[in-house]
Amino acid sequence: MENPVEHKTILNQTHRDLGARMVPFGGWDMPVHYGSQIEEHHAVRCDAGMFDICHMTAVDIRGSAARTFLRHLLANDVGKLKDQGKALYSCMLKENGCVIDDLIIYFMNDDWYRMVVNAATTEKDIAWMGRHAEGLDVQIQPRRDLGMIAVQGPNAREKSLLLLPEDLRETAERLTPFSAASNGEWFVGRTGYTGEDGFEIMLPEDQVVALWKALTQAGIRPCGLGARDTLRLEAGMNLYGADMDEDTSPLESGLAWTVALSDLNRDFIGRSALVTQKAGGRLPRFTGVLLEGKGVLRNQQKLYDGEQEVGEITSGGFSPTLERAIGLARISADAGENLSVDMRGRKLPVTLVKPPFVRNGKSCL
Repeated sequence: MENPVEHKTILNQTHRDLGARMVPFGGWDMPVHYGSQIEEHHAVRCDAGMFDICHMTAVDIRGSAARTFLRHLLANDVGKLKDQGKALYSCMLKENGCVIDDLIIYFMNDDWYRMVVNAATTEKDIAWMGRHAEGLDVQIQPRRDLGMIAVQGPNAREKSLLLLPEDLRETAERLTPFSAASNGEWFVGRTGYTGEDGFEIMLPEDQVVALWKALTQAGIRPCGLGARDTLRLEAGMNLYGADMDEDTSPLESGLAWTVALSDLNRDFIGRSALVTQKAGGRLPRFTGVLLEGKGVLRNQQKLYDGEQEVGEITSGGFSPTLERAIGLARISADAGENLSVDMRGRKLPVTLVKPPFVRNGKSCL
């Protein structure tokens, strides 16, 4: 059952004025599309689109022990971040190695990191961090005063650059992928969730509506959750709650690359469980899936090797770029290559491929 709507972003009325179809999402009232999900998807792949991501939460981690705290908290190692503004993708794990949340963290200086966490997990994330920060010189500050807009697509940066504050424009133009800059009030990251270039812009909430309208005037198309999901799926990007959750580890979810085990002296939360899981072998395989023939792959559809059930689709959908059904799947280590998916009692063949399916507007198949 869908969570009840408890929250609205500052852009809620703006979406309604644009004729958006609104749906509940993680307790928030959010736009799923503004008329055509397919056209919004193609706008991001071919030109520029933007998304309201004010439902996500920026969290500032400050204090002299911030680095030590984060090296213990996260499976990836913030010790890799040497240059101001550099970002890192990581999972935050329970002691048993399963995923509490996935997030991006930016290194701004030795006493300040900024983290962006998922909407539906915000409260549990903050409580978890607070528990593990006890006794340390660390302040955890959810920035509920900020809003966020993601501007994505091959022309997104060029179209949005002149709308940034003048004292941030030149720095933002020089940003390399997965890095950020701030003027103290606005914060711009060259990051995203679409497989395209672009910015994620954080700014004071009372300035968000004006920026959204200015971006629209600059020819950047408003896009909803529907396009965001097909774009991230084509890009092979995991969705928390579907591809990984509190019952699965990064090693079972195609995220082994986000787990930094090389520093034997870094004892992060969940490390021992992951080391044991890795040593045990026979980990499930996380893979991309193409449906051969007509139909649409959906989450939780079962996969078979002959008559034996060997896994399931974790994220499925129709790819507007490839014009075919694609998905991400978790299958048993001993599954073969010739699998089928159960679609309402019919077993249809699928092909296993390595994600991503699409990057920078082009097929990776």
